[in-house]
Amino acid sequence: MSNFLYLFRGGDEAYEKLSQEEKQAHMEVWGKWMGGLQEKGHLLDGLPLDADGKVVHNRGEVVTNGPHAEGAELVGGYLIISAKSLEEATEISKGCPIFDYEGSTVEVRQIMDLDEY
Repeated sequence: MSNFLYLFRGGDEAYEKLSQEEKQAHMEVWGKWMGGLQEKGHLLDGLPLDADGKVVHNRGEVVTNGPHAEGAELVGGYLIISAKSLEEATEISKGCPIFDYEGSTVEVRQIMDLDEY
């Protein structure tokens, strides 16, 4: 088994337009999906990310507010999962509730061991 990182992009604008009840219902869908991943031994970690942050440049000589990416480019959260292969990790990602929002994406990346790097 290897570990994979899911980076979630998009859907923030559509989510903000939902009523409080709709947001809660959507978060329950996320909870159910993540609970299923946990039951199957795939879920290792994951949380949403705040839209605000800092970007450090030139070894700390310049620090800017950020990331200020466009809505669809902004990373809104991450999960770390365990899967047999990139193909399996990709297949698992297809059930992600982020796809309820048009244009949203899940980037799937293998987390390398330092010995493999």
